[in-house]
Amino acid sequence: MPPLPVRDYSWQQTEAAVYLSLPLRGVRPGNADVFCTEEYLKVNYPPFLFEAFLYAPIDDINSKAKIGNDAIVFTLFKKEIGMWEALSLGSVDKEMKQRIREKSVLQAQAKAKELAEAKAVAKREDERYALKIMMEIEENERKKIEDLKENEREKANKALEAWKEQQNSAAAEEEKIQREIKMCQQKKQIEKDRKKSKDKMAINQIKSMKSKNATKGSSAKTIFSETLKDDCVPAPRSIGNIKIQFTPRVFPTALRESQVAQEEEWLHKQAEARRIMNEDIPELHDLKEEEKNPEWLKEKGNKLFGMENYLAAINAYNLAIQLNNKIPSLYLNRAACHLKLKNLHKTIEDSSKVYRIMKQHLRLTHPTKLYEKMLRRFGI
Repeated sequence: MPPLPVRDYSWQQTEAAVYLSLPLRGVRPGNADVFCTEEYLKVNYPPFLFEAFLYAPIDDINSKAKIGNDAIVFTLFKKEIGMWEALSLGSVDKEMKQRIREKSVLQAQAKAKELAEAKAVAKREDERYALKIMMEIEENERKKIEDLKENEREKANKALEAWKEQQNSAAAEEEKIQREIKMCQQKKQIEKDRKKSKDKMAINQIKSMKSKNATKGSSAKTIFSETLKDDCVPAPRSIGNIKIQFTPRVFPTALRESQVAQEEEWLHKQAEARRIMNEDIPELHDLKEEEKNPEWLKEKGNKLFGMENYLAAINAYNLAIQLNNKIPSLYLNRAACHLKLKNLHKTIEDSSKVYRIMKQHLRLTHPTKLYEKMLRRFGI
């Protein structure tokens, strides 16, 4: 059955636009096919067909069509300002109509191709822009990580320099003490030599006096002998205590035979290597005083967690748990670190440990009935 041409339509115009109303009963956006180019307008709504070979070219890109209420309303914007004598050309033969149809189809295909190419270009530009943004974000993250590493490196260098200065000052103080001791010994030796020389001079004087006064009696000898005793015998030493402080040593060698700076640097490097390689937790006698406090280690782990250094935080919690394995918050914090690292089995193990500790605590601190009531309350 051939399509039925639609002739019952109305149109109005201004110098810039044409308003066309096409009544079609039951028309909806999904069952009407609208095709529009600069010179041709077609509406296919089976069994109805509407064709218009437009009087003048229109702007088909900006023109609009509204479908609804049993009608299609077109707003066609003219390319050239002016009034039309009719909506469509009057004297158009079949061949001309066919050429216009083919030309319109070709124009529509060309525009569709241009739109597709434009969309492809826009898509490539968007992908390039997105890639650029991602690269900038990654570069910023890399710079941020490098800055953090540099800050940590500077802190470590400052701490090492401070430790070296402390060691140098201690060595200088020790050298000063040794120099003062040596000077005291030299002064004592000088005083001793001076006393010896005085004693020798007194003995020589006595001998000379004896040779000159050989005729004198025993009373004079006694006087000279008493004088000699008083001059030769030194005074008794005063009683005192000398405090000796020994520097604590890690290596068995004596301080005067060892190189303190190299040994301390070696110990520092060994401790850092144990922390980096995540080796076994050091023995308690290798820890500092603050590192033997579980609460201090917990705070240290919390700070490392806030800095997103989850492995170091886990090491701090491990050491705290080794010192005191009855603190539930240590297991909870370590479970949070494992969760951030996607170690789900470790997370479940630590959470189960917290459950067991809390359950045992409730059993020990509450009577049986109250304990069972609290278990039901908390869903344990």
